[in-house]
Amino acid sequence: MDIHRLHTGSAEAVISARGAELQSLRLGGQDLLWDAGPLWPRHAPLLFPIVGRLGDDTLRLGEQALPMSRHGFARDRDFTLIEGTATTCTAELRDDEATRAAYPFPFVLRVAYTLSSGSLRMDLALNNPGKAPLPASLGLHPAFRWPLAPDRPKAAHRLTFGAGEPGPLRRLTAEGLLDPNPRPSPIQDRVLPLDEGLFSEDALIFLEPRSRSLRFETEDGSALTLRWEGFPHLGIWAKPDPGPSFLCIEPWEGHADPADWQGDFTDKPGAFLLAPGVTRRWNLTISLDGSQLPAVSSQ
Repeated sequence: MDIHRLHTGSAEAVISARGAELQSLRLGGQDLLWDAGPLWPRHAPLLFPIVGRLGDDTLRLGEQALPMSRHGFARDRDFTLIEGTATTCTAELRDDEATRAAYPFPFVLRVAYTLSSGSLRMDLALNNPGKAPLPASLGLHPAFRWPLAPDRPKAAHRLTFGAGEPGPLRRLTAEGLLDPNPRPSPIQDRVLPLDEGLFSEDALIFLEPRSRSLRFETEDGSALTLRWEGFPHLGIWAKPDPGPSFLCIEPWEGHADPADWQGDFTDKPGAFLLAPGVTRRWNLTISLDGSQLPAVSSQ
């Protein structure tokens, strides 16, 4: 499996073996996913076994200090296709000699995609086949085109959350660690108007969001809706740029190390411990709502 293509009617999705990453999503006749252009060379990476950055890029386990780069290794590993049809596929990553050198735990991570005419669902399952608890974090990082269609200004977009989000939110330090100082939420009446200035200090991080859904929408009501289960944290991120770019909407279980914290990975804030023999599950559904987005102009 280099890539696997899903299609039904006008809906299409492309999944890569590298990282089991969604590389393209077309719903309602519109390309919705960022094209991995020069501004940021990824589409929708899977974050495992960490989310964000560790202090000194080091995973500490007892006396061990193991190098671990931001967001972990799964996004750069080849998954194996377990099952594939015209509308579904399941890919799997298992520990091997290379992963155990950086992360000395057995694991089985499966990612399943299901495409329908108006939505794409992603199901994730992490199993611990070992004899000891498995410490981990897991997150999603899909990047959507911003603006959603070429004739829309970026400032005509907003996020509408499924529940009130009074905050506070958190930011990252210059070193990419979680700033311990809470910030007031810019969300009012569940709405976050979008502009590049929001991301001058990197991501908006909600450690305890009330919402399990949100709409990325334009003023005329055209929208993508994201719904997720199992993820207790949420990041919103973009690289400030005056031209067409992307907006990342990122459900997580886990986050960067707090800047004022150093400790064993098994005690890391935001991470979880998976008992031997147990499987943990998460899901995300991306759907196209409202009136169909306008087709891309040929001019």
